[in-house]
Amino acid sequence: MPHSDISLPRLIAHRGLSARAPENTLTAVREAKRAGCDWVELDVQLLGDGTPVIWHDNGVRRCSNSRGKLVKLTLDKARALDVGSWFHKDYAGERMATLEEMLALIGSLDMGLNLELKVNQGRSGQALVEAALPMALQALPADQLIVSCFDAQTLGAARALQRDAELLRIGLLYDKLPADWQRQAERLDAFSLHLNWRKLKKNNARTIKDAGYALFCYTPNDPVAFHPTWEWGVDGVISDDPSLFTHYLPDA
Repeated sequence: MPHSDISLPRLIAHRGLSARAPENTLTAVREAKRAGCDWVELDVQLLGDGTPVIWHDNGVRRCSNSRGKLVKLTLDKARALDVGSWFHKDYAGERMATLEEMLALIGSLDMGLNLELKVNQGRSGQALVEAALPMALQALPADQLIVSCFDAQTLGAARALQRDAELLRIGLLYDKLPADWQRQAERLDAFSLHLNWRKLKKNNARTIKDAGYALFCYTPNDPVAFHPTWEWGVDGVISDDPSLFTHYLPDA
């Protein structure tokens, strides 16, 4: 059942403040808070030794000083990576964050978290849910956590782990809204839908809102181009730099 009476964030920092700091890092989250953003979106997946870490890609080449697949790394090897200097020399020495570390930081900053369960090819969504979800549910209040994923089977595992929709808010992630979205939302007792803003249609947005679900759009970074979309009933944006939107928010 939809839960439209809950307060929703207008602005969520995508992978932390990823326009100004290396994505999915502790520093990116601190920068988001410093910029006035109270919610962040982050990716979680498992290392080869089963440790849940905050990371997007299936490998480390793009966002570190090394290369290789995440599934091949132990925590010790992951800790040896520099995951900041690729972005800027000022961030040299930044280390990959574990989910445990990140949750502690978010809790200390009193922030909300949209945690995306990132199931890359060949990885187990069930294993990720079992490792990451109990930790997140224990660390953060229910109204400061949304768990999202592109994979419906993984979300099904999440809902099986916590069947109370008031205690676990599930977000359905889509690139383009499928015809059977409402059946999936009802089956998972979903809270929100998270859609690619460039592929969102006005009639679909209004259908989602009329059905009582929260609606978030990723990843708009041009507040002027996005501005008309607010009129469709969008609740919030997941942006690389949410501060750009401060003066372009719809009237409350």
